[in-house]
Amino acid sequence: MAMHPWHDVELPRYVEDSIPAIIEIPTGTKVKYELDKASGLLIVDRVLFSSVHYPANYGFVPRTYCDDGDPLDILVYCQEAILPLSIMRAKIIGVMKMRDDKGEDDKLIAVHADDPEYSDYNDISEMPPHRMRELKRFFEDYKGLENKKVLVEEPQGRREGLQALRAAMRLYEQEKPRLTGRAEAPKARPSRRGAPRRAAGRSRR
Repeated sequence: MAMHPWHDVELPRYVEDSIPAIIEIPTGTKVKYELDKASGLLIVDRVLFSSVHYPANYGFVPRTYCDDGDPLDILVYCQEAILPLSIMRAKIIGVMKMRDDKGEDDKLIAVHADDPEYSDYNDISEMPPHRMRELKRFFEDYKGLENKKVLVEEPQGRREGLQALRAAMRLYEQEKPRLTGRAEAPKARPSRRGAPRRAAGRSRR
């Protein structure tokens, strides 16, 4: 049986250290790959209309779910562009809260725990300020030529990022039977076969 990257990759008990991030889009590209929820494969959703490219490796956190109907998004800073459907060990350093045409759309901000250039960062306050301005500007602009408006708040730190992660984990657990198609079948009613018969001639009261 094939493994599904959304449902079958486990999260650690303690998410404060690092978590698995499933990469959909390598840094530096304009191609918007997206998870096909039914198959677990990637589809090419579109090429970005604007003259921008993804500023970090972009993907999702397995076993999470958000109000927009998708798993929780994550951007992972790393020196290299990572191949789609690879798993990275990501350390949460913040979150960028957004709203687009689908509703609220939080983006976790993380660094690659196994990249020596980034692994020592623990909060977005330690990142170069221009890097965060660049990230915010990307999301403000990337749908502009599609006539779609995106409202982007200022990036928030590690504490808020972990709160967003835990909320998405709880919502996934609530929705898991529906999302995985593994809902429990309704219990069958007890069979009446073999039930004692009324004595002959006894009237009902």
